[in-house]
Amino acid sequence: MFKSYIKDIKNEFKGYGLLNFKQDLMAGITVTAVALPLALAFGVSSGATAAAGLITAILSGVVIGALSGGSFQISGPTGAMSAILVALFQKYGLEGVWIAGALAGIILILAGIFKLGKIVSYIPTPVITGFTSGIALIIAIGQLDNFFGVSTKSSESAAIKVLNFLSTPLHPNWYAISIGLLVVIIMMIWPKKFNNIIPSSLIALIIILVINMIFKLPVDIIGDIPQKLLLDDRLHITSINFEIVKSVLVPAISIAALAMIESLLCGEVGKKMKGDTFDANRELIAQGVGNFIIPFFGGVPATAAIARTSVAIKSGAQTRLVSMFHSVFLMLSMFLLAPVMSSIPLSALAGILMVTAWRMNEWENIKYIFSKKFKGAILKFLITMFATVALDLTQAILIGVIFSSLLFIVKIANMDISVSEVDEKRLDNIVSKSNNLSSIKVMYFTGPLFFATTEKFKKEILSIRDAKVIILSMRGVPLIDTSALQALSEVIEEIESRGCRIMLCGLQQSVKDIIDKSGFEEKLGSNMIFWSADQAIKSAKTIVA
Repeated sequence: MFKSYIKDIKNEFKGYGLLNFKQDLMAGITVTAVALPLALAFGVSSGATAAAGLITAILSGVVIGALSGGSFQISGPTGAMSAILVALFQKYGLEGVWIAGALAGIILILAGIFKLGKIVSYIPTPVITGFTSGIALIIAIGQLDNFFGVSTKSSESAAIKVLNFLSTPLHPNWYAISIGLLVVIIMMIWPKKFNNIIPSSLIALIIILVINMIFKLPVDIIGDIPQKLLLDDRLHITSINFEIVKSVLVPAISIAALAMIESLLCGEVGKKMKGDTFDANRELIAQGVGNFIIPFFGGVPATAAIARTSVAIKSGAQTRLVSMFHSVFLMLSMFLLAPVMSSIPLSALAGILMVTAWRMNEWENIKYIFSKKFKGAILKFLITMFATVALDLTQAILIGVIFSSLLFIVKIANMDISVSEVDEKRLDNIVSKSNNLSSIKVMYFTGPLFFATTEKFKKEILSIRDAKVIILSMRGVPLIDTSALQALSEVIEEIESRGCRIMLCGLQQSVKDIIDKSGFEEKLGSNMIFWSADQAIKSAKTIVA
């Protein structure tokens, strides 16, 4: 893997010149403008601080960007990750977040080493869409307190958070609400063509910051932002609480799973946008190394970010230097603008996250599955979305995948089975016509023979009463499992007890391999398996005669 990494780096920078450097530099500045407000917002929404969000973005850009599986990936704190972390913070505090992040890093490294990069391709699109929408709801629900300028009881679930919010007598801060609404309005009406010059979230923050510095509004603000890369509040390897390590193992798996899904999906999107290569397993190792290191600086877990990555590509990014340049400019912003950024109202960040949550939804996919009335896809989407809001994010993904698998099994279990007489008109010279063909029946199967279809095909075969030979044509059967083989054995015993014989024909190679391996041919008889139906009919005539 190291050799392939070196080879890809050489190819990436082959012919690199001053023009490429300028393009990377300008793209880095543009990505910084997008990343700065999001880093602040996601740091706070994770239960940590704005400074933690900045540290995460800076280190992610350097460490993960340098090792990434693609030349275009931009990593940092994300809304999806903050949705997990805020519940973790409420239960275990910042130490729990840091330990879980470091454990998730180890899990990701192992996932990359064992080449699990293709795992995302096995998750159905409606499940991912529902998962994304569920996360969007969690982000929006998590910002209700900041948006309204109130404080309600904390909860481990977004669903319970809504109930607490609705059941608590509220005294909203109208200044906070006004700021949040103003941010939402600015971001919604800001022309898209100007986003490449200055993002709507940044212009909204600048306007609110100026207003707040002039009028000193009575609202909660970010507060002091330390001007250093090594925060005072960080994970110390000598003081790790191993009781917490045991407790956060499951959340760590959730963090690793989310980082895997987001980063690999981002990589696939970026690969198509840029027309470049992407190594999924190397990306997992890069994410793992970054997430293991970040907690020791006081940051929170990170993933690749689709929004920032797409901005980088659209801004003309040439190499992974864009990720590092964006880290440099974020660091300069922290050292030079920390006193100013400390006055940003929390309700302004809440407004940014509300709009971000809305835009996170994959509206095109949602519109497609609902407009076309794909019932299965709609169910997968809704079940995953509500499970994401009500349960742990990893559980939501598992529920979505399991439900999708069950739907698939039910669908393919309705295999097509037809029984027909031997059609004399279709017989060629190999099989001579005779009057005893009526006692030969041919059954045609289409679909897999497995545990969910065994009862159906047993019932169909056993329902035939007036045949001396039954030929099972299995050219349309792509696979067979042990349950089907066992059921077929039972059928053969009962059919032969009636004085009737079973023949097989048209076996696909995968099915034939399993039959050969199982020893089933010995029970049926090697002279009872044929390549084509006409060969089977010719042999069946001999038996009938």
